[in-house]
Amino acid sequence: MREFKITYFFNEEHYIRRFIHMETMEQAIALVQSERGRFISFTDSRGIYHELDTGKVRVTQVAEYFRTKK
Repeated sequence: MREFKITYFFNEEHYIRRFIHMETMEQAIALVQSERGRFISFTDSRGIYHELDTGKVRVTQVAEYFRTKK
């Protein structure tokens, strides 16, 4: 499984980031597209629960994420 970072931008200063695990970039993009215009919920890496109206997002960015070990 590969890890992908999805960033939902509301404006130039405000955004929410979500991490998912999928086999391919195409699957990650398909997930984002299937959620367009809906409410979604997820818990971020800090354990904070989010409910997000994807219809209010101005830009959605999907990128493969390579986590570094500390």
